[in-house]
Amino acid sequence: MYDIIIIGAGPAGLTAALYALRANKKILILEAKAYGGQIVAAHKIENYPAIENISGVDFADNLYKQVEKLGAEIKYETVLKINEERSVFTDKNTYQAKAIIIATGAKNRRLGLLEEQKFVGKGLSYCASCDGNFYKDKDVAVIGGGNTALEDALYLANIARKVYLIHRRDVFRGEEAYYKKLKELDNVSFMLNSNCVKIDGDERIESITIKDKDENLSELKIDGLFIAVGQEPSNEIFADVIDVDDKGYIIAHDDVCTSKDKIYVAGDARVKTLRQLTTAVADGSLAAVMAIKEISK
Repeated sequence: MYDIIIIGAGPAGLTAALYALRANKKILILEAKAYGGQIVAAHKIENYPAIENISGVDFADNLYKQVEKLGAEIKYETVLKINEERSVFTDKNTYQAKAIIIATGAKNRRLGLLEEQKFVGKGLSYCASCDGNFYKDKDVAVIGGGNTALEDALYLANIARKVYLIHRRDVFRGEEAYYKKLKELDNVSFMLNSNCVKIDGDERIESITIKDKDENLSELKIDGLFIAVGQEPSNEIFADVIDVDDKGYIIAHDDVCTSKDKIYVAGDARVKTLRQLTTAVADGSLAAVMAIKEISK
């Protein structure tokens, strides 16, 4: 029996663990892949209070070491389901907890093109900071209109010969500061009101087909394609126990409380207005405090 089982070892989950461990609670962190979550793909973090500049990898490492030093128990197992009695079933074991915190985050959304999966790792990537260095002095395209797309374009502009930024609308959702920086760069071109409708190539991506608002088609010769069109949750395994919305995000009240007693949610997995590092760690700390309060009654 654990006091708290935390599902997910991203910033939200690790922050929850930090608070729970400092309260002397027996916890278990379950992670399917690697600690850190999506933040490890961030080349630079420049909007976290009191930290002017840090890489996503360094941030995740620092947080992980902090939790590890407090004696965190971390197991790399895939959670298959939970139940209302707060049992957690993985691909290897079954665990029981007084409280559960779900911090599974979200995953990169696909464009949905038939050729998309074929070219993953062959010119197509969802992580510019991971794969950008493969495209030194080459031509690349970034698809998206949020902060991630703008940050990816800025990062790639320092490496690639040419960067095309493709967005389906005429304005970007991302921060104006990023957009202003991009407009000053000679090797960045904007393709607004446009969609990628086809990916072509033999062994690797060679070109993409773009459709503009007037239905005109044009071919763009590129070496690499980076997709940054948002995220989607991985909450299917929880949907029969707790309430989720029509997009699959966990519905929370009081910020982190789910529809079931002593089951909480933190970070990008829940319905929220802003999905950022700051809100993830805020959720993690609040979920831990709420869980500690309830199981201590």
